[in-house]
Amino acid sequence: MRALVLDRYDRRKEVCDALDMSFIRVKALRYLVAAPLTMRQLAAKLATDAPYTTIVVDDLVRRGMVVRDVHPGDRRQKVVTVTPEGARAAGRAEEILGEPPPPLRDLDPTDLATLDRIIATLTH
Repeated sequence: MRALVLDRYDRRKEVCDALDMSFIRVKALRYLVAAPLTMRQLAAKLATDAPYTTIVVDDLVRRGMVVRDVHPGDRRQKVVTVTPEGARAAGRAEEILGEPPPPLRDLDPTDLATLDRIIATLTH
């Protein structure tokens, strides 16, 4: 499944090309569209260190996709919030990532149901 979804039909590359940004920036937007996060929380979700997270957020701020403000309860922390433009980009990313590759999309409904059942069994 990985070879089909990520190697043969690389949705990550498609998202990066469509949004003209690295996938780590796309991931950040996808996390932030759900809720604002502190820089520390975002770094943990992205599994990146603080300096790299700052680079990612700085770029997203320059692009107008997020804003960074002082945390209302702790002035030592910064909170990152997605802007409407960032939310649109995150939505576009979800559309692209959610689109199944043609071989899956074109499966017979019975075969697709069987595949779905097998994957559900394997992932639970």
